[in-house]
Amino acid sequence: MGDFTAETISHIDREFIADLLRKGERLDGRGFDEYRELSITADVVPAKAEGSAMVQLGDTSVVAGVKVLVGEPYPDSPDEGVTMVTAEMSPIASPLFELGPPREDAIELARIVDRGVRESETVDAKGLCIEKGKQVYMVFADVYPLEYDGNLIDASSIAVNTALLGTRFPEMKIENDELVETGKLLSLPIKNIAIEHTVALIGKHLIVDPILKEEFVQDCRLTMAVDRDDNFTAMQKGGGIGPMSLELVDKAMEMALGQAKPIREAINEAVKHIV
Repeated sequence: MGDFTAETISHIDREFIADLLRKGERLDGRGFDEYRELSITADVVPAKAEGSAMVQLGDTSVVAGVKVLVGEPYPDSPDEGVTMVTAEMSPIASPLFELGPPREDAIELARIVDRGVRESETVDAKGLCIEKGKQVYMVFADVYPLEYDGNLIDASSIAVNTALLGTRFPEMKIENDELVETGKLLSLPIKNIAIEHTVALIGKHLIVDPILKEEFVQDCRLTMAVDRDDNFTAMQKGGGIGPMSLELVDKAMEMALGQAKPIREAINEAVKHIV
């Protein structure tokens, strides 16, 4: 996700990208505050998940699937369910990813997207309670990159939130100390939707939605979760050790806000057909 840097891109490429930015240009011709073409398809694997979505952001593509299970609540929150995001990076998406246990990049991706969901209180935890202290719904959102050309964070955030909005699952109740289906389908108790927007710093320049070659030369990145009321609910710096001044942080926040509404509208359009 941008920490493969030095050996992966040549010094000539780095200078070329930096020179383009100084001229006000990017490798793919976009403006500094412009996302790549976005395509969102909801409910792509209905037979395998209660909710799902595929997102294509330029040449980056991601699938997210949501499973809703029933389990016991945590002792310190007996009337609250659980929502959790995980990620799996397969070599099918990029030769940069390896088979085996989750690597640091997969863990980081899951943690950042998960933080956006949790800090925004996307799913009402109390609305997931079946019976206090006994049974709650547990919501697991799994992210699977299919093709990696930069900015997996934003693509995954869009996919997870779309999948959560489109999730439908069987209602359960406890009857005679047994868990049984009522025959009714439920939607998740959605309280808020906050989409993450990533801005990369390269030299003195800020750019939205970096492609892979731009990630390789970034000094750092700032990912911001923006909810439907344009509030910032989470913020995460990463992708390098370069400093970012308060002035640049303010500018990055403005860039994120400028892109928040059209992406929310695209998500709403993608899920409106799901009954």
